[in-house]
Amino acid sequence: MLERLYRMLVKEFIQVLRNPRMRAVIFVVPVVQVLIIGYAVSTDVRHVPVAVYDLDRTPASRDLLARFEGSGCFDVVRRITSEPEIQEILDSGEVKAVLRINRGFAEDLAGGRSALAQLLLDTSDSNTASVVLNYASRIAAEFNRALMEQRFSRTAGLRLEAEPVTLVWRAWFNPNLDSRNFFVPGVLAMLVAVVSIILSSMAIVREREIGTMEQIMVTPIGRLEFILGKTIPFALIGFIDVVLISLIAVFWFQVPLLGNPLILLFGTGLYLLSTLGVGLYISTVSATQQQAMMTAFFFMLPAFMLSGFVYPIANMPVIVQWLTYLNPLRYYLVIIRGVFLKGLNLHVLWPQMLALAGLGTVMLALAAGRFRKTMT
Repeated sequence: MLERLYRMLVKEFIQVLRNPRMRAVIFVVPVVQVLIIGYAVSTDVRHVPVAVYDLDRTPASRDLLARFEGSGCFDVVRRITSEPEIQEILDSGEVKAVLRINRGFAEDLAGGRSALAQLLLDTSDSNTASVVLNYASRIAAEFNRALMEQRFSRTAGLRLEAEPVTLVWRAWFNPNLDSRNFFVPGVLAMLVAVVSIILSSMAIVREREIGTMEQIMVTPIGRLEFILGKTIPFALIGFIDVVLISLIAVFWFQVPLLGNPLILLFGTGLYLLSTLGVGLYISTVSATQQQAMMTAFFFMLPAFMLSGFVYPIANMPVIVQWLTYLNPLRYYLVIIRGVFLKGLNLHVLWPQMLALAGLGTVMLALAAGRFRKTMT
């Protein structure tokens, strides 16, 4: 049995790796993709282009503008001199926001009245708009706090040394609140799924298309040996991709790897068990490689959307949340982010490991049950 399995593995490796383009797709493309996507997927908003329409032109209004410019979140790219320019500049997309300071701003502040400043936002991108609004609100709150301190100092002759209530916060697992630390491990999970599912989805159907299934039919290779021979090479390729992408994540993007790499590899093995099972099942029900690839993409798109990679699962409808329990990517994201950012061990991650083992066993059993050493 071992001799037959060994020959099957050699055949698969030769068939997969003999094409230079296929080698590039397996090993080079994932590296290029994680470099590109790693920079692209980020919810951090910095250097937002804004325009300023200052109708007051006083030291108080310039102080507020200086706080916006000095925050590092906003870049003043244009100063507006008329009302029609506001509509024009927002329509063109040159800026994401316009800060409008009304006349009498400094006079209202000096008289103890509420001074009005308006922030006009381009909300076509709701995520960016909400982040910009949050930044602006924090700057305004800091401006108000400094103003209250000055007033208290003038009226009472004392300096306000401390606020009545001070909220001290600390961020665990991602101290700098860098969204890239959250997204890059997720990109790793996605790329491994793409490579393993697509390669395995074409494994059996390719034998039919190129006419080698007849040769396999007359060999003494059993069903288990055939399935293992089609699975192990792609599993090893998946492990290699995980190691390469993890090295890029740690040393290029500076994503912290706080946990044990062996736990990450163990979880990856269970994850590959599921993704390869899905791919082999697709291969058994497909008539051509083109059909297998299309079916794989139809599976991967909802799997990515329902994994919690971008959208929190808790925000989804209840029936959709139940469907996510059938998604291996959901569990692997918990494992990979837990190992990278939290340093979790098997004592905490065992439910996700068990779920992946169960899904992988079921999918491989279904694929093995579908496979027949026949031409149909």
